[in-house]
Amino acid sequence: MTKEDILKLRDHCEVTKVQFKERITDKYDVGCEMVAFCNSHGGQLVIGINDKTGVMNPLSYQEVQETTNMLSNMASENVIPSILLDIDTANVDGGSIVVATIKEGLNKPYHDNKGIVWVKNGADKRKVFDNAELAEMMSQCGSFAPDEAAVKDFGIKDMDEQVLKKYLLNRFAVVMQKSGVSEVNLRDFTVEQMAHFVVGGISLEGLLRNLRFIRPDGKMTVAAVLLFGKYPQRWLPAYTAKCISYVGNSVGGTVFRDKVRDEDMEGCLLHQYDTIMNFFTRNLRNVQVEPEFNSLGKLEIPYAALVEFTVNALVHRSLNWKAPIRIFIFDDRVEIHSPGELPNGLTVEDIMKGTSMPRNEFLFTNANYLLPYTGAGTGIIRAMEEKPDVTFESHETAHEFVIVFRRKSKQEGNQVSNQETNQETNQETNQETNQETNQETNQVTHQVTHQVRSSKPLLTKAQKDIVNFCSVPRSAQEILDRVGVSNQNRTRKKYIQTLVDMGVLEMTIPDNPNDRNQKYRKVTKK
Repeated sequence: MTKEDILKLRDHCEVTKVQFKERITDKYDVGCEMVAFCNSHGGQLVIGINDKTGVMNPLSYQEVQETTNMLSNMASENVIPSILLDIDTANVDGGSIVVATIKEGLNKPYHDNKGIVWVKNGADKRKVFDNAELAEMMSQCGSFAPDEAAVKDFGIKDMDEQVLKKYLLNRFAVVMQKSGVSEVNLRDFTVEQMAHFVVGGISLEGLLRNLRFIRPDGKMTVAAVLLFGKYPQRWLPAYTAKCISYVGNSVGGTVFRDKVRDEDMEGCLLHQYDTIMNFFTRNLRNVQVEPEFNSLGKLEIPYAALVEFTVNALVHRSLNWKAPIRIFIFDDRVEIHSPGELPNGLTVEDIMKGTSMPRNEFLFTNANYLLPYTGAGTGIIRAMEEKPDVTFESHETAHEFVIVFRRKSKQEGNQVSNQETNQETNQETNQETNQETNQETNQVTHQVTHQVRSSKPLLTKAQKDIVNFCSVPRSAQEILDRVGVSNQNRTRKKYIQTLVDMGVLEMTIPDNPNDRNQKYRKVTKK
């Protein structure tokens, strides 16, 4: 290390990874600094610079000898488990500066000789007492796997049979195909039969043991509960998601456009994924590309990007922090808050390049048989190819990773849609004839008649989108804004009344259809 290197360190002042000491006067305090570096991301301890003024006070030859010996002894006696130091010196005017480099530890958590665990907190350090933070340290260095931890009193009877079948069908696709099992006839086979197809004569319990979902002590793992549990929140209440669409741009707002109820989110990861994606599609605007009714256009935030980051939040969240995933939609942005900062020293630049270091490795390797991701670490790259206006923030103090999508204003988002709508309206106004009116009437009559004869609605993708959008009561204007057409009798009949006649939408004020407060909502099964 050169004098120029020392001057650069000094000019940057004390930061998270650099600490100055003029002399070692308190061995215990210096030992605590070493512990904090080991439990964080490492750093450098510089001896010979005043930490208050930044003035250099070089060490003599004898002081360098004594200081290096003290540092070595403290690394083995004041840091538990002991560590190795990389000690260097730099010649400056009047003597030398000693620099001890401490690497991030591989056996966290480290503690001092009094049993106290320390971590860096900016340029300072702090004590750690929270078991969740200690567990997170152990997870980072591989000595604890929270997704393989035991869950008391959860058994096979508490699993969702249909989800478990889907998992077995996808994981053992070749075997299932040979046995005649497919998506079409999945209901014709029991889970026990499917387990027997995988390994002849084995029971479902035996297969789950072989797949490590059941531990040697007979208890189910956290991963098994999250992947297959009917109601996993009864055992793991924090492992859920909160979804709120706010009016305005403040998380402190009290007016909501939409809010997913806790009981609606209760379920396995596949159920949570579906619920979150439905929340997105019914609360984000569509940018209409084609004027035809059957054209959905594009979601204002690329759907592929939302899929990727939603799956990442569900699979890569920290299981040590007992906090839910939080998803907020504001007028100007969308935020996805995932518990736990980036693991293992990863940076935002790393994940943008496709670097993949799964936090919950066992959960990660099994969830790809249920959730839409490959597990190859290319999802972020594919999502960014959609060119979303997105930023990433890793907050160590708040213990969360935040993804922020910027939304365009309604005027910007609808600019293309309005141009096309005006063209469509002008064309229809100029070309509309009695023949067109009769044809449209016949189409509606045929669709409604077909619905009466069918036991299940036959909806187009565009109609399904409107119905899903109306999971929360919506006004006619809101529905037509989403479709991207003007509010006229003709368009209300075409886009709303058809679905009311089909029995999939209903009025909130049926006794007065023309009430100015009239809204439409999805008909739910009773």
